[in-house]
Amino acid sequence: MFSYRRVKTDERDAADLADLLRMGRLAEAWIAPQDVREVRELVRYRHRLLGARTSAKAQVHAVLGKAGIQVPVNNLFGRAGAEWLARAGLHGTYRLRVDSLLRLIAFLSAEIAAVEKQTTGLLADDPGYRAVQAIPGIGPVLAAVMVAEFGDVHRFASPAKLCSWAGLTPRHRASDTKVHRGSITKQGSKLLRWACVEAIQRSGADTPMGRLRNRIVDRRGVQARSTAKTAAARKLLTLVYYALRDGEVRCLAERTRA
Repeated sequence: MFSYRRVKTDERDAADLADLLRMGRLAEAWIAPQDVREVRELVRYRHRLLGARTSAKAQVHAVLGKAGIQVPVNNLFGRAGAEWLARAGLHGTYRLRVDSLLRLIAFLSAEIAAVEKQTTGLLADDPGYRAVQAIPGIGPVLAAVMVAEFGDVHRFASPAKLCSWAGLTPRHRASDTKVHRGSITKQGSKLLRWACVEAIQRSGADTPMGRLRNRIVDRRGVQARSTAKTAAARKLLTLVYYALRDGEVRCLAERTRA
């Protein structure tokens, strides 16, 4: 009832906090060490740079649409796309803006590469960073995000607590015999949830996450794709938990019944 009482004074607050501390029920915050904070700074900055580059690419497409020019290549920012853009019939303000955006994209790409190189150097000797990359769908970039956001995985007693901390567990409200489950809580790091969903989209159908996702879609229909991705993300975090804790990944192979 601490947060619901009507009388709130400094003296009462101090006494209540002391009682919670005595009973071992005072919530504690984990402060990451300096090396973890440095990696977090890099992966979060890279994500912002990536968002800026994506925005610049979208603006190039928007300018071409305003000029009424249809793009004939699949990748506008590859080699073939760059050659086509140089010959595209853009004039005046449209040409100036596209050229400016292309220079900005090249600059942001160089900065992203530099940040990735620095991040890889900081995590080169981290056994958890190497172990996590054994999970299908997780490469160096997503592995760096997970290692940085989790920090010390030993502070979580189980994979279920890790999933709850990441905001991938459903809301649960119960009163007497009535139980209501809602959407996921989305607490914790938004960047971490993005990394989990990105890894799920990259994992194949023959992986534990892919099999779980497909079973849910087959049972509940295509309208359950988001639910299936969330369930697969929890499965992924279970593998990540053991990879960071033990230095190896469990349950990657399909279980065989005797």
